[in-house]
Amino acid sequence: MERQAVVEVCTRMAWHADQREWEALKTVFADDVRLDYTSLNGGEPAVLSPGRIVDAWARVLGGFDATQHLITNHLVTLAGDTAVCTASFQATHRLAEPFGAPLWTLGGTYRFDLVRTGGQWKISGVLMTAAWADGNKGLMAPAAKAAG
Repeated sequence: MERQAVVEVCTRMAWHADQREWEALKTVFADDVRLDYTSLNGGEPAVLSPGRIVDAWARVLGGFDATQHLITNHLVTLAGDTAVCTASFQATHRLAEPFGAPLWTLGGTYRFDLVRTGGQWKISGVLMTAAWADGNKGLMAPAAKAAG
């Protein structure tokens, strides 16, 4: 039962982002979240509030016509009120583009760190490790620009 609850909150992160359910997306995160997307973007990991994460994702993901984040092969390790969930992902981004392909797909793994607070699992860390990509990565720039 606890394993399923952990998988559910990780799945909800992707679902709410793809459905543009920004307020619901905030509810999957702990008060402070360590985000590490350095395998794709470089830079340094950051510790952010749910509001800051969702504002940034709304600007970038909201600039696409559609996105679909599929998360599978969940492996969960429970340790009291903490958990780690590793999973494979495939994220497809679609944006009508007159000068290039309309899709960019990224694949790799997520490592979610979770804490149980008030009886609910919340994501306290996300490490995204990109393993492959296909299509037009240039779609990221117009999507961010259109949203911002």
